[in-house]
Amino acid sequence: MSAVRVWSKPARVVLVLAGVGLGSAVLAFLGALFLHVAPANSVSQEYRTQVDWVVYPEFEQNWKLFAPDPLQRNVAVDARVQTIGADGAVATGDWHGLTAEDWAAIRHDPAPSHLDQNLLRRAWDFYESTHGENDAKAADGSRGQLAERYLERIALQRIGRGGDRAIQVQLRVTVTAVAPPAWSRQQTDTAPHSRELPWWPVGEADWKGLT
Repeated sequence: MSAVRVWSKPARVVLVLAGVGLGSAVLAFLGALFLHVAPANSVSQEYRTQVDWVVYPEFEQNWKLFAPDPLQRNVAVDARVQTIGADGAVATGDWHGLTAEDWAAIRHDPAPSHLDQNLLRRAWDFYESTHGENDAKAADGSRGQLAERYLERIALQRIGRGGDRAIQVQLRVTVTAVAPPAWSRQQTDTAPHSRELPWWPVGEADWKGLT
């Protein structure tokens, strides 16, 4: 018959303190998540910085508690580059379907890559949040310029260097609203709406770190 292990008093104190600390951390974490998804209130506004520090980027949610608002549109991003050859001739390439590549990689994959699912989508969300409908707004702050460089480098990485030197890159975004269910009386314009962004110059520094 094995002897019953008896914890010493200091060991019991340590275990109790560890349990209390772990339980408090779990409750604080769950409280931060609740404040993040709950409707705006005085508590969430006062502690917004602390809540964002806990939630972002790993635990972000795309909906609000009691008022789910799932994405109701499909966004397709394409890109093309303008190149210059050794003879000085300038050529504009065909549109390269960046989103189409991601969709093809995700379909029929039981464990799709997080990058395939979110990298391009989040990059476009970031651009929209800084520019809105004004593509010339980047001069208003560094966030707008960062959003442009982020999209530009994603496009360059996907398209690759190729033969001739790229001198400009352009993106096109096509937004298509998701049709409502057949039983709904909601009227939705499901026609695709395209938006071409300005040409952005490409320098050697824009390729740095890209493979």
